[in-house]
Amino acid sequence: MISDEEMINLIKGAAAEGQFHKMSLEEMERIYNHASILVQTRFNDYDLIKAIDEFKAAIEIKKRENRMIRCKKCRRQLRPDTVICPFCQEQVEGREEMPAMMPNTFSVKNERYPFFFQGNGGTLFGIQIVNILLIIVTLGVYYFWAKARTRAYIWSQVDCNGDRFAYHGTGVEVLTGWLKATMIFGIPFYAFQNVPAIIGAPMPVIIIGSLLSFIIISIFIPVATVGSRRYRLSRTSLRGIRFSFRGKWQEFAKIFLSGTTLMLLTLGFYAPYFDMRRQTFLVEKACYGNEKFGFDGQGKDLFGSYVLALILMIPTLFISMLWYKYKRTLYVWNHTTFGNAHFQSNITFGGVFGLYFINALILIFTLGFGWPWVKVRNARYYLENLILEGELDLSAIVQDAQEATAFGEEVGDFLDMDFEMG
Repeated sequence: MISDEEMINLIKGAAAEGQFHKMSLEEMERIYNHASILVQTRFNDYDLIKAIDEFKAAIEIKKRENRMIRCKKCRRQLRPDTVICPFCQEQVEGREEMPAMMPNTFSVKNERYPFFFQGNGGTLFGIQIVNILLIIVTLGVYYFWAKARTRAYIWSQVDCNGDRFAYHGTGVEVLTGWLKATMIFGIPFYAFQNVPAIIGAPMPVIIIGSLLSFIIISIFIPVATVGSRRYRLSRTSLRGIRFSFRGKWQEFAKIFLSGTTLMLLTLGFYAPYFDMRRQTFLVEKACYGNEKFGFDGQGKDLFGSYVLALILMIPTLFISMLWYKYKRTLYVWNHTTFGNAHFQSNITFGGVFGLYFINALILIFTLGFGWPWVKVRNARYYLENLILEGELDLSAIVQDAQEATAFGEEVGDFLDMDFEMG
């Protein structure tokens, strides 16, 4: 029997030399399924992850090449390039496609695509401990690789109808983005914010510095939001096809500045409308290959729940705000679409409350070391209560990747913001 190391070398070699066409579909499927198991224990082997993605894409191509058609007159199966049926001698005009079946793939008529999270807290804890040690040894430099390594593991454990996601970002990219963000944004921001007070400047100078730092934040929040979303989606793939984000920061800046102004004028009651405007932009500008996501949520649908949560905030010791967060999450997923399909979340407030309550106990009694288990519990609960329903032909989706850098992501780190998918 072939060893794991031999299998890994076979996969990488086939990808590097483009030898997929020499293999049968059955052999490719067998190797891909074996490799999908191996990558769970070697998630930081980016060459292996890339090779597996290429394997998946090659399988889809071969599957389409092997696809048969059926003559609608005599009902015999024929090759896809057949013009005259050899059985009934009739021209093949009304022909019916016969899709080749393959494990771990989507079919056009499959109406439910479930999500799962296969990771575990123990593995993530091990990654966290190694990351912390390496960050200490390298005086913080390994932090950027730690981010990429953690994210690669988490995405590799997200399962959609039998297919795993993959993350392709690298520590070098994040480090480069951080250096750019430091020069363009970090230094000016901290200079205006802190230098006047440090040097003992008069109060008018300190006020002007604070105003300038506020203006910088107002400009760069749109840059951070769009840049971070573009980078993370561009480095995420499913079945060898990359995600992408097509929005521009100038477009988001208009939403952000007008929304912020209305928030001030309405004493915060514009929040649900502002939230849904941002969500619409972030979802509708996202793509998987050449297929777009959609969102039809409106702030007016959440306004009543938001006001009620504010009224009950003190009497319920802020539990009402958790209830509103649950309502918002449920609403956003249930109003998000992909092609002709729509997402459906089945989370409940009881489930969310129990999740957060147990998570709090874990963090308290482990002095924070239980964070990996909290992360896994959150991912498992939300994903395993999420499905995608509708008719989709994912094999028809083609690669349409967009270039992106980690600059926006690191601007987000300066502002202590985190932009995750969903």
